[in-house]
Amino acid sequence: MATRLFVGNLSFNTTEGDLLDLFKQAGNVTACNLIVDKFTNKSRGFAFVEMGAQEEATKAITDFNGKELDGRALTVNEAKPREERPRGNFGGGGGGGRDDRRERRF
Repeated sequence: MATRLFVGNLSFNTTEGDLLDLFKQAGNVTACNLIVDKFTNKSRGFAFVEMGAQEEATKAITDFNGKELDGRALTVNEAKPREERPRGNFGGGGGGGRDDRRERRF
């Protein structure tokens, strides 16, 4: 079963290819996903790497956590499951309504 790793403290110049080359040294890499900003399309400084087996993931953590890549000391650990967060309510407020303080006529 594949194990997903979080890789943090990446240089903004690091590419997915750089990460693949590095993590292949620890074993079979099944996926690599460098997280980029959706507006600027530049790296956000972290990625997720999926290793083929738990033993390979453990080796990658041992070998690469704290290792320098592109002038930055990497943070490598097992990724935590993504938390389900409720979607924000951006529905705006009501329909303007009526003012209850208006003048009443008798």
